Amino acid sequence: MSGMIERLPLWPTLPDLFGWVEGGLPGAHTAAGTHGIRVEEHLEGETYVLRAELPGIDPAKDVEITVTEGVLTLRAERTEETAEKHRTEFRYGTFTRSVRLPAGAKGDEATAEYKDGVLTITVPVPEAKAGTRTIPVRHG
Repeated sequence: MSGMIERLPLWPTLPDLFGWVEGGLPGAHTAAGTHGIRVEEHLEGETYVLRAELPGIDPAKDVEITVTEGVLTLRAERTEETAEKHRTEFRYGTFTRSVRLPAGAKGDEATAEYKDGVLTITVPVPEAKAGTRTIPVRHG
């Protein structure tokens, strides 16, 4: 034996497959060179709610939220340095996520709150008043 761990032929690809299922296809919602942000989103009455996991950041200086043409983009940056007697460790990265807002969402009235490592963004979405109209058919 060579000392290497022997695995089934498909085993190395399965963890990657499960990661895609959980986090979406790589690069589907993020900018090039950045990491994704785990989010959950839902409609709550006439409000769109997006919750994002962002532990260990300072929302006042490390988070940017923009709305452009019906797309909400969340960008965060984390930098951390741990120094001990004989070693130093850095952890840093830029995280982004973009989501399309529901039709009629008022992005200019969005609000955000950060608590316990979770950023919650709410956007009003007034109920669309869809009237029914009968269209007469003419004979030509």
